[in-house]
Amino acid sequence: MSAGDHAGASVGRRVSRLSRLRLPWGPVRRHARAAWTLAIVGPALIILVTLPFRSTIGNAGVLLCVLLAVVATGALGGVRPALLAAVVGYLLAVFFLASPYLTLSAATPGDVVALIAFAIVGGSIGMLVDNLRRVAEEQAALRRVATLVAQAAPQDKVFAAVAEEVGRLLGVDLTAMGRYLPGEKMTFVADWAKGGEPPLPGGIEWNLGGTNVSSLVAQTGRPARVDNTAEFSGQLAAVPVATMRSDIGAPIMVAGHLWGVMIVGSKKARPMPRDTEARLAGFTDLVATAIANAAAQAELRASRMRIVAAADLTRRRIERDLHDGIQQRIVTLALGLGGAIDSVPAELPDLAAELSHAQRGLQEMLEEVREISRGLHPAILSEAGLGPALKSLARRSAVPVELDIHLEGRLPPNIEVAAYYIVSEALTNTAKHANASVAQVVVEKRDGLLRIQVTDDGAGGADPRRGSGLVGLTDRVEALGGKVVFSSPPGEGTTMIAALPTL
Repeated sequence: MSAGDHAGASVGRRVSRLSRLRLPWGPVRRHARAAWTLAIVGPALIILVTLPFRSTIGNAGVLLCVLLAVVATGALGGVRPALLAAVVGYLLAVFFLASPYLTLSAATPGDVVALIAFAIVGGSIGMLVDNLRRVAEEQAALRRVATLVAQAAPQDKVFAAVAEEVGRLLGVDLTAMGRYLPGEKMTFVADWAKGGEPPLPGGIEWNLGGTNVSSLVAQTGRPARVDNTAEFSGQLAAVPVATMRSDIGAPIMVAGHLWGVMIVGSKKARPMPRDTEARLAGFTDLVATAIANAAAQAELRASRMRIVAAADLTRRRIERDLHDGIQQRIVTLALGLGGAIDSVPAELPDLAAELSHAQRGLQEMLEEVREISRGLHPAILSEAGLGPALKSLARRSAVPVELDIHLEGRLPPNIEVAAYYIVSEALTNTAKHANASVAQVVVEKRDGLLRIQVTDDGAGGADPRRGSGLVGLTDRVEALGGKVVFSSPPGEGTTMIAALPTL
C-alpha cells in the first residue's frame, strides 16, 4: 500500500470515528443556519484538508488555518457561532493532532500548550470579529440615517428609517419613536415591528404616568429600562410596546429640551444587553439633528415668505400710488394742456406747436409710468388672473412668445404673483442675453402643482449663480415650497422649469 493509500485510509478512519460524535445540531435549528453550520463544518473541513500536510506545516499551521473558520463564522453570525467554531476546532485538534492520536487527550506538553493557546486565541478572535462586525453594522446604519438627514429628507421618512435601522441593528422585536406633547401627553410618530405589521396606532395622544419607559424618560430626561413589563402601569401599558418582555427608552433632546423618546422592546426572556442604551444614543442624536434642521428650514422658509410677501405688498402699494396719484395727475395735465391748445389764437402757431409737443411728452410719460406700474404689479393680474396677465406679458415681450396655458379658475394670489414674475424674469433674461428668435411658455396645473416651463432657442450658457434676477426667482420659488431647475447648454438654448404647490 502506498503512502497516499495509507493517508487516505487514515483520513477515512478518522472521518468514520468523527461521524459517531454527537454534534450540537439543536442550536443550528434555532439560530441562523448558515453561521451555526459553518461553525461546525468549517473547522472540520479545514482540519481534514490540511491533515495530510501536517508533517509539512506542523500542528501550528493546521491550527492557524482553523482560525480562518473562526473568523469567517464570527463575521457571518457573531460571537456565539464563532465561539462554537473555536470549541469544535479545539476538539478536532485534540482528536486529530495531539498524541495519542484519535483520542480526546494530549500527552506531550507542546500539544497541551498549543491547544490552550488555540482555545484562547480562537475565542478572542471570535469576540473581536463579532465586535468589529457590530461596529461596522452600526456605523453603516448611522451613515444611512445621516445621509437622509443631510439630504433634508421629510421628518416622517427619517423617523421611519431610524425605527427600522434600530430594530434590525439591535435585533429587537419592536421599535417606536414617541413625541412628548404639552399636558403630560405623548404620541407615536414612527414604529417598526419584526413581523412587518404596524404595531402602534398613529395620531393618538396617550397620557403619561405610571411605570413605563416613556413616562420614566419624561420624568428624568435619562434612559430608562424595564426588564419585566409585567410591572407596567398607566395608560401606556395598553400599547403593543408594553406587551414585550423588556423595554428600553432613550431620550431625544433637541436644543437642550426633551423632545421625545426612542423605545425598543424584546420578547426574549433574557434582558437586552447593557450597552443598548448607549447604542441608541447615536440614533437619537441623529433624530435630534433632523428635527433641528427641519425647524431651521421651516423658519428659513417662513422668513423668506415674509420677505417675499412684504416685497409684493410694497410693489402693490407703489403700483396703486402710481395709478391713483401720478397717472391721474398726468392725465389731468394732458387734458388741461389739450384745452389750452384749442384756445391758442391762430396767429400764434409757434405757441400751439410748443404746447402740442408738451402734450405728446406728457402722453409718452404716461405710457412709461403705466409700463413701470405693470412691471411692479400688473393690475390685470389682480383683476383677471394669471392667464390673461401672461398673455399681456407675451404681447409686450421683445422676443416672440408661444403660449400654452392650461388653467381652470383662479389660483392663490401668492402663487399667481410668483408665476407671473417667474415668466417675466425668464422672458427678460431671454430678451437681454439669449439672442433668441422665439420663446415657448407652458403653464399647467396638475396633481396639486403649478408647472411652469420657459424655453428659448438662444445661445444658452446661462448660469443662475451669476444672475441676481435668477437668484431672486429661485428664492421666490423656494420660499413657497417649490422647486426650480435650469438647463442651458452652450449653443442649445435655455430651459427653466419651476413647480409650485397650489394646495
